[in-house]
Amino acid sequence: MRIIEVKTPQHVRQFIMFPLKLYKHEPCWIRPLETDVESVFNPEKNKFFSHGECIRWILQNDSNETVGRVAAFIDHKTVNKGNEQPTGGMGFFDCINDQQVAFTLFDLCKKWLQEKGMEAMDGPINFGPRDRWWGLLVEGFDREPNYQCNYNFPYYLKFFEAYGFQVYFYQLTYGRKLMGPLSEKLWDKSNLIGDDPDYSFDFFRGKDLNKLADDIRTVYNRAWAKRGEIAELSHAQARNMVKQMKPVMDKHLVWFGYYKGEPISFFISIPELNQIFKHLNGKLNLPGKVKFLWHQWRKTNRKAFGILFGIVPEHHGKGVDGGMIMGFRKLVQEEYLRYEDYEFGWIGDFNPKMMRISEQVQTGTVKKHATYRKLFDESKPFKRMPIIG
Repeated sequence: MRIIEVKTPQHVRQFIMFPLKLYKHEPCWIRPLETDVESVFNPEKNKFFSHGECIRWILQNDSNETVGRVAAFIDHKTVNKGNEQPTGGMGFFDCINDQQVAFTLFDLCKKWLQEKGMEAMDGPINFGPRDRWWGLLVEGFDREPNYQCNYNFPYYLKFFEAYGFQVYFYQLTYGRKLMGPLSEKLWDKSNLIGDDPDYSFDFFRGKDLNKLADDIRTVYNRAWAKRGEIAELSHAQARNMVKQMKPVMDKHLVWFGYYKGEPISFFISIPELNQIFKHLNGKLNLPGKVKFLWHQWRKTNRKAFGILFGIVPEHHGKGVDGGMIMGFRKLVQEEYLRYEDYEFGWIGDFNPKMMRISEQVQTGTVKKHATYRKLFDESKPFKRMPIIG
């Protein structure tokens, strides 16, 4: 076998095209946009390069056919955050059904990370935000992947576990039909908080996208950052997030809770983009853009996807989740009948509060991913991601 570091345009092309050959007979696989994958490895587009570093490889057999690919990376902001050892990452792993190929790819990542001072690696994860390309699919192979979510063969599981990766946390994707009942508990919460005039809930009605980005950042950092390994969202990252959402954003799916006019919670969804991108064959060129606009115009996408849900800690236990979700329910079940299906972005099993909220929305687990961790010194005790309160 021949190991090739991806540097030239030819090798970039082989890195991009390998999954197309690998998954060509898989009916549920949706080809990612080439520009989305390549933006991860472009320092001009991926801000994580300002505080991290990345490398990628392809593996070829004796006939010069690509049989595997992988990337390794370090985010210097999080290598020690919440970890007992410096921890890097690996991802964009694909390979034929051959354990020797898989182990060769894993060894490449391990060696490179060890040379950089790392003592463990998580994978398969992203060199970027957690809502993209994160986790190994272990259940739900019969369902199409959501936009920028990993889909892989079942045999990958045996490779990761045989190599010594252990489950750091599970990622649960909940889903349901939009029509249908919600739990009585959510109704009770909504009625309770509805009597307090200091609280209000509504979708984003304004036009100031900078204000939207600031509100998202405020809630995100107060609700999520400084917990474990989750980094704060910067002004630039929040505005870039909104900029990326803008072409597809449906304001009816962007909900906030307010306390005395200040944002204290969000429930943010978008149209599920893979329901359109699956028609583009990975290319957002001129024909792809025309197809995209046609599907947008015809409203062929009937599935919404939740990307963010959070409540700042000081407003936990006050019914905020009920008030926000019931406001959303009234809109999508009685007034704005655009969507039929709904799936949440993944919820870690380290977050029982969010799991309970999802269950109250009468959802079921439709997909399950695993974030694995490999300790390079296997004599050290392995610890799972701590439960957050």
